[in-house]
Amino acid sequence: MRVSEHFKLGRRQPELDFVDVDVESDLPVFLDPRALLVLPPESEWGAECVSLVQNFFDTVLSAIRSGDDDRARSLLEQLREPNETHLGLSKGHSRGRALGTESAHDVWDALRQSEAVKSGLLQDLEDTILMVEGVGSDIVSDITTNILREPLVNYTRDVCTAYGIPMKADVDCGPMWDPTKRDWYSELGDLPVTPFGRLILVPKVLVRRQMHYDPGEYFNHYLLDALAADERRARSSLVQVLKNGNTRVTKKSLREKYGTGKKVIVEQTRTHPEVLERYRGIKAASPPPPLTHAGLADHAGVPAPDWDALLDAVTTVPKGGTAATRYHHAVQDLLTALFYPSLAHPVREQPLHGGRKRVDIRFTNVARHGFFNWLATHYTAPFVYVECKNYTGEVNNPELDQLSGRFSKHRGEVGLLVCRRIKNKDLFMQSCRDTADDGRGFIIALDDNDLRSLVDEARRADDSDGYRVPLFDLLRERFEALVM
Repeated sequence: MRVSEHFKLGRRQPELDFVDVDVESDLPVFLDPRALLVLPPESEWGAECVSLVQNFFDTVLSAIRSGDDDRARSLLEQLREPNETHLGLSKGHSRGRALGTESAHDVWDALRQSEAVKSGLLQDLEDTILMVEGVGSDIVSDITTNILREPLVNYTRDVCTAYGIPMKADVDCGPMWDPTKRDWYSELGDLPVTPFGRLILVPKVLVRRQMHYDPGEYFNHYLLDALAADERRARSSLVQVLKNGNTRVTKKSLREKYGTGKKVIVEQTRTHPEVLERYRGIKAASPPPPLTHAGLADHAGVPAPDWDALLDAVTTVPKGGTAATRYHHAVQDLLTALFYPSLAHPVREQPLHGGRKRVDIRFTNVARHGFFNWLATHYTAPFVYVECKNYTGEVNNPELDQLSGRFSKHRGEVGLLVCRRIKNKDLFMQSCRDTADDGRGFIIALDDNDLRSLVDEARRADDSDGYRVPLFDLLRERFEALVM
């Protein structure tokens, strides 16, 4: 039974920002620390997560390198089995296959003995996948979850409030990392609870099928290429001359000479540190993209979007103020599904200016491709704001002024004004252009017919190969009309 089913949310995975896990067993996806790089620097939540991971791992490595083994061991022994997220490879009831007291001790022992730690090659948590024996995707995912427990608990409370999930008071939240004291602490707080225990929810934009760092990829496609170049320069017996005069060094012969495994990776990386720097640079330039709807459906067993139902939920809402809240919720559900994985973490009625102003919905822009990525590259758009107007009549300049008043150079200057009908679109688009020309931000107006067009484009993407992110040509066309 999924979280959505257990708590009777009336929503499915495409409309939810968090991973709709089974409340009893695990889903075979991981929390990759590299995935945090998709969050914009302006996202306070994302910045906190990145800082926590770096702070904890730096603290552990510093203790090991200074010979304070007791300190390092005590820090790692606080890592718990994160059964409450229900992510990983456990079969049946969640039991945290990767981490426990014994395995945490093994991680400490592996780090203490690692030449990569002693030599300074190891810098980040994800490096352990490449160079530390016994550390794989499951353990790194579990360690990351432990370190991020506090922001994940706060995220869980936010989405519980947003989706109406009941929480129980005074629940033991588990050990949480204090970056100032560089130590663990614990507290009681509000969390959702099922018959199988407490729940900590994870944003679906952060889970991956596999880790971005891969020791096989690094060894076979980076280190072995460097070793082959060494053999060519030395004109060794491993160099074969082909009939056409070209030379080659087979990877099989390199493995036979140098061996395989993480010990070999460390030895050869110490000889070729530039290879590791190149690998890190390539990975940093292309953070792992979030799983698409189709990817989540394939790997986590969750349903694909029901575009007809989502669109109907918006267009069948009676017009007028009495149904404004219902319209607002329906628009959020549709846009959450429609714009994922480009936009994430919808916050409803986000307070601005110390609470003196509010915006109906604020999305975080995490796009790596398509329109929203282009938008973030060329304009100030770490967040995208949405105002919902369930009017019986026309939207006019006051509604434009209201939304543009929510923009700032820091928060972003792009928003969507979603309404039921725009009778004279050319005239209203000119008003949007006037707002842009006056330097008051960029507003794209969308009515019911426009939402149908966006859904059709998303449907075509689904029908192609199931993994393509819609380009949203309509949005690009409307935005270009504001600036060209």
